[in-house]
Amino acid sequence: MKKTLSAALVGLLLGTSSLAHANLSINVGAINVNPDNAVSAINEAPALGLSADDDTQLGLTFDYAFNDNWTAELIAATPFSHDVNGRAGLEGAAIGNIKHLPPTLLGQYHFGQAGDKFRPFIGVGVNYTIFFDEQASQDLKTVLGTNDVKLKLDDSFGFAGQVGFNYALEQNWGIHAMVSFMDIDSKAAVYANGAKALTVDVKIDPVVAMVGVRYSF
Repeated sequence: MKKTLSAALVGLLLGTSSLAHANLSINVGAINVNPDNAVSAINEAPALGLSADDDTQLGLTFDYAFNDNWTAELIAATPFSHDVNGRAGLEGAAIGNIKHLPPTLLGQYHFGQAGDKFRPFIGVGVNYTIFFDEQASQDLKTVLGTNDVKLKLDDSFGFAGQVGFNYALEQNWGIHAMVSFMDIDSKAAVYANGAKALTVDVKIDPVVAMVGVRYSF
């Protein structure tokens, strides 16, 4: 599934880049994913919970304008990494580390006219989050009494909303800024010695913010 999705995204990028240059823009900058601090609850013990820290990576988004007001945007980035820590009865315990890629496709409505320097926009779309390279912490291995501990998260599909603006500095260069709200829900499983030890309902629902430079072809 992950390979199929990756191939589809590559195809979309290649297809977009082959469209008329006048309609294509690329935005590059810092992108931050800040998960909801109340990330999840452990099913076997509802009084326990988990949280994840935020992470900033290199963001890359592609915009294709269909006309003066409507645009499609694909959000991409280098992989995000989050340390997962305990909450409530697990306060202070390190649980593990997860990595993910959250490619997101949105339709945007841009206010104003094509020649305006300042163009605010709103957007709505879908997000598909791919989790990989999940690593259990030594704390978790100690609690479970074995070093054979594996952490696995299911991929997530959900909706996304967005607000932002573009500001033109000259004909081709500008500033791009946006804040997106993503629905990322998953189910995590912890395996000890090959057997499932516990499951976790994961509700990350991050705020994703990006500021960068914009180049329009």
